[in-house]
Formats: sequence, structure tokens, C-alpha cells
Amino acid sequence: MKTVLDVLEERIGAAMSTVAGTDDYAAIVRPTADARFGDYQANGVMALAKQLKTNPRKLAEQVVERLDVADLCEPPEIAGPGFINLRLKPDYVAGQLLRINADDSERLGIDRTTQPKKTVVDFSSPNIAKEMHVGHLRSTIIGDAICRITEFLGHPVIRQN
Repeated sequence: MKTVLDVLEERIGAAMSTVAGTDDYAAIVRPTADARFGDYQANGVMALAKQLKTNPRKLAEQVVERLDVADLCEPPEIAGPGFINLRLKPDYVAGQLLRINADDSERLGIDRTTQPKKTVVDFSSPNIAKEMHVGHLRSTIIGDAICRITEFLGHPVIRQN
């Protein structure tokens, strides 16, 4: 299953490819640190503008004109010298959550790894010469949680307790 980030990178990359006529760059889409700027920000246009020796803001405007994200985002905004800010539509997010719940409620949209790696988790390890105390319980709970998460992702786990 493709993530929203994968879909956005693919579509922005296609728009950049159409504008530039070349594929040797990265769309560079990242979640924003500040919600005022939307949910995702694409700044690959800046590197492409440098490569093409053109104005990054004008290039961003051309990319936005050719960008097809109406089904999942509000209209993209250009900020600063050429950042493309994207805000997901609430209807899209709700639809994705409903689809994930309907498809596989147990896995909640999280795929198993295709390359499992054996993991050894050494936790608790109390000193048998001393009394057990609440600190040992804490490290046991944390270690067990790490093991369960790792197994859920599809990796074999060796527990050393």
C-alpha cells in the first residue's frame, strides 16, 4: 500500500518532469514542522531551479499548474522562494482511515516488512545477587513492548530476559 508521502512524491515528480523535461532530480516531499504551512512541503523545485538556472518561484508556479492532487489535497500554495505547501483534504484523510479499517483492521494499514531481520532484545536482566525492585519491572515492560512492535512489523525476535 502506498503512503500519502509516496503518492505526493510521485505526482510532484511527474509535474516536475513535465516542466523540466528531465528526471534526474528528487521531488523531496516532507511532512511540515509547522501546521500553518500545511501537512506536507515539497522543496525539490529549489534544487531543480538551480540545476536549470531559473527562478525557483516561477518554476514552482509552473509545477503547481501541472500538479494533479485535487483528489487528495487542497489547492497547493507556493511559499517563500519556491516551497510548495500541501494540505490534505479532510475527506481524503477520512476515506483513507475508513479504507484501512475496512481492509485489515488488525494491521491498521501497516505492512509486514519484505526483508525481515533477526533482532535480539536484551531486557530486564536483574542481578540475581540483589533484590528485585520496580525498576526491573519497568525495563521488562519496555523490552516486551519493543519485542511486540518488532514482531508486528514481521521481524523474528530473540528475547533475552
